[in-house]
Formats: sequence, structure tokens, C-alpha cells
Amino acid sequence: MKSIARRLKTLAKAVLGKELLINPDVTIDKERFGSDYGGWDIVVTGLNADSVVYSFGVGEDASFDVALIDKFALTIHAFDPTPKSIEWVKRQRFSDKFVMHSYGIAAFDGDVSFNPPENPDHVSHTILDRPSTKTKAIWVPVKKMSTIMQELGHDHIHIVKMDIEGAEYDVIEDIYQSNVRPDQMLIEFHHRFPGVGTLKTRDAINKVRAMGYQLFSVSDTKEEFGFIRRQS
Repeated sequence: MKSIARRLKTLAKAVLGKELLINPDVTIDKERFGSDYGGWDIVVTGLNADSVVYSFGVGEDASFDVALIDKFALTIHAFDPTPKSIEWVKRQRFSDKFVMHSYGIAAFDGDVSFNPPENPDHVSHTILDRPSTKTKAIWVPVKKMSTIMQELGHDHIHIVKMDIEGAEYDVIEDIYQSNVRPDQMLIEFHHRFPGVGTLKTRDAINKVRAMGYQLFSVSDTKEEFGFIRRQS
């Protein structure tokens, strides 16, 4: 059932992605880490065991995180407040370099209403309005990027991956207003969600570019984007 659902999700992305004609700004050597479903392109130059990686949105696929750990022996700080995801992580035999944090990221510190998916077999919740499941919403803790960095004792992040079900738009604005500038940002945009649309994604991409980033990777579905900070 999950494989069928994933194929339908991929098809939906591809159809809507045709409206988002955005190409990479720069051609750069990159490598893909993780599964077909949960993998990402990254630039590996300079990565090592001391690199700091934040992975927001685990769900039930940590293949990207595991692949980075295997390759570089670095520590992954993974974040997901979804109960189903937290329980899934507990059942895995991850390395101690996979550090799970049971809260999410947002543009503020506090608690937020988290709306479950319409299909109970799915795992991803969203802070966006979802009337069909609103009565089953749960409250979960969230923190700003700057707060998380301060609490974890990090003054720099090498890679940030965000698959956060629509919260990325406000988080990008919060990062824009801060002095947080990761070396690479990997972002899944959810313009296919009702009430979002491709214009909002286009504006968000332009805001990331305005922070000094170049787009180096665009998925076939036009939902997953990789940005690297422009070297001065």
C-alpha cells in the first residue's frame, strides 16, 4: 500500500511541477544519498566527521541520514515531533550518530497544532490547515532554527534538510530575518498542498537566493531543491 501511495504522490508532484519552470543557477559536482523516495543531492566537498547536519522531517525514511553517517561518520541531528515517526525511529537500530529530537522546526518557539494525514497509513502531519482531519489534531513542540542551534551548541550548520510538510515557507522567512546561513539547504516545497500553490514556492526560492544561495539541484518532480551558499 505504501509503495502505491508513494507512486501517486510522485505523480501528483510531477503534474503540478510542470508549472514551476525553475532551473539550477549553477552546475556543480553533486552526489545523491539515500533511497529513491527519501534521497537528496548534496555537494560533498569539505564534509567530514565534524560536519553538522540537521535533518528536519524523518517520517519513516532515514536513508539519507544513514547514508551520510556511513560515508562521513558524521552526526545527524534528526527532528520530527510526529508520534508515529518517533516510534518508528525507536524500532530501528540506528548508529549512536543518529540523534533524534522529538520536536519540530517553525518560525517561533512553542507548541503548534499538528494536523494528521487523511490516510491513516501515512505518517506526515502538517501545521497547515487540513479541515478533513482538524478534529484529530495533536499539539507538538516546535523551535526556531536559531533556538535549536543555541541549545545544541552549534554556531554553524553544514547541511540543513527540510521536509516539513508546508512549514518551510515560514521557516525560510525566519532564517532570512536571522543571521543563520547553513552551507547547504535542501528543501522540499509543498506547493501541491491546497491553498499553497507554485507562486508561493517561487517567492520562497527567490528569498533563499537573496540570502546568498545558488540553486544547484532540482528534482524531476520540481519539489526538492538543493541550495549552496555562494562563496564570496
